Formats: sequence, C-alpha cells, structure tokens
Amino acid sequence: MATKAKAAESTSVKTEAGAAARRYARFVADVKLSVEVFRSGDRVSLWGHANEIGEDGVGGTLTGPLEPGEVVSMELALPLAAQPIKLRALVRYRSGLRHGFEFLAVNPQQRDILRRVCEMLSSRL
Repeated sequence: MATKAKAAESTSVKTEAGAAARRYARFVADVKLSVEVFRSGDRVSLWGHANEIGEDGVGGTLTGPLEPGEVVSMELALPLAAQPIKLRALVRYRSGLRHGFEFLAVNPQQRDILRRVCEMLSSRL
C-alpha cells in the first residue's frame, strides 16, 4: 500500500513554485475545460484543456489570460461524470496561457467525483 502511495506522489505533476505544499497530489490528465469570469460588467468565456488534476484544483492551458486572484466559474468534462461538473475556482497562478486553479466550495457529490477520478488516474501507474 505504501508503495502505491509513493508511486502516486512520484507521478503527480509539479507545477509552479510552492507546489510541494499541495494538500493533494496532482495527476496527469487530458480534460476539456471551460471558464467564465466577469470583468467590468462583461462576461469573458475561455476554453482549453486541463493537463493535471487533483482533488483540490486543476492546471491547464486556456485560449486567453486570467489574472491570479480572479474567481471563475468552471466546467470540467471528467471521465467518470455523465456531464461536465461545474465548479467555482480561484486563479492561483498564470504563466503565459497556462493557469493553476484552486477549487472553491466543492459539494460532497463533486468531491466524490474528483476523488474517484484521481484514484483512477493514480491506478494507471
């Protein structure tokens, strides 16, 4: 059991500075992602792909920039979900068009889906 946990940690994706302080491991993924943010009374919609996911956040590349600190509405097309899950997330960092998000106010059903997706991804080792 400890070997599996250690393997999962070693394959989790390391991103920007401070990633070692994560509460949950991140795993390599290929998930469609769309986000909306409100700026100055206008709604801005972006889309892209998440290439890493964890129980508490996601990282990926979008079609346009967001600023750290912005709160977005997000839809993720996860493999174990019948339809995309909708979450609110905080933009934690940006490097070019690559962004890191921390999920906010995840309900128990969403938390369960995220946990199961991460378990599935960790078993692909």
